[in-house]
Amino acid sequence: MKTTPYPLRLPKHLIELADLRAQEERIDRAAALRQLLYAGAEEYVLELLSRGRISLSKAAELLDVSTLAVVEKARERGLRLGGEIGAYRQARATIKR
Repeated sequence: MKTTPYPLRLPKHLIELADLRAQEERIDRAAALRQLLYAGAEEYVLELLSRGRISLSKAAELLDVSTLAVVEKARERGLRLGGEIGAYRQARATIKR
């Protein structure tokens, strides 16, 4: 994953939250902030996907994961994407053959 530096002003309470996470996970503040940002982005992408606003492939691209990983993340949250994961895996297996 390619990263880009970006100047950003954050509310003090988010910094405190990141510090708590950093202490719990034994990581630095920047890593904690990235994890929190990614968690929010993941939630938003899955919401857009479940509402039909973006495609499965676009969701995978935005999260930098496979389409199967997106389907599994949606399933973990109880979101329905149209097809069931078993059908999706079967389709992937057929494509690979």
